[in-house]
Amino acid sequence: MSAPGIREVAGVVLAAGAGRRMGGPKALVELAGTPLVVMATRALVEGGCAPVGVVTGSAGDRVAGVLVGDAVGRRATIVPNDRWEEGQATSVAVGLAWAAGRGVGGVLLHLVDLPGVGPAAVARLLRAREEAHPGVQAWVATYGGHPRNPVLLAADAFDDVMAELAGDRGARGWLDTHPEVVQHVACDDVAVPDDLDTPDDLDTWTRSTHEEIRR
Repeated sequence: MSAPGIREVAGVVLAAGAGRRMGGPKALVELAGTPLVVMATRALVEGGCAPVGVVTGSAGDRVAGVLVGDAVGRRATIVPNDRWEEGQATSVAVGLAWAAGRGVGGVLLHLVDLPGVGPAAVARLLRAREEAHPGVQAWVATYGGHPRNPVLLAADAFDDVMAELAGDRGARGWLDTHPEVVQHVACDDVAVPDDLDTPDDLDTWTRSTHEEIRR
């Protein structure tokens, strides 16, 4: 629940990619029987984002079907991205436009292939926004002092971010060129930022103890 007078923050899962290096859409990859897209959606919902949208592209119907089959996942809105093959920037643009249409105070962007990022990291970013000084427009999770994901953007930054989107960098170009409005939020103790790009990454993850920190 947001503090009085603070508009809600939408959550957006970026789940449109084909996962060519993985051998198939990463949204549908399962860990302990749970698809990554369901894990990511649960993280946003349980962390306090509302509403939550899932940007789909490759295998969009299958991803939607997986979400409908989950009690939390079915609370998400499917946000199709017909231009997903042009890069992650198109998914960010679609997600921001969807969130803007709902009159929210901000949006938290979450990548589908980050199983080590759960509700605690999401809640920490939301809390940082509520406690932020005037002028801050973005909150970025850091690990070991390095900015990674997720990223929370204030609504008044949407237009500027969209104007600088390109390729597969997502919002990173805008964040890098506007450090004066970015607040780093340490999440080392509540999340692991490792993404799953290949079958080897998946194998390493399943043999690790990372799941102990995701809570």
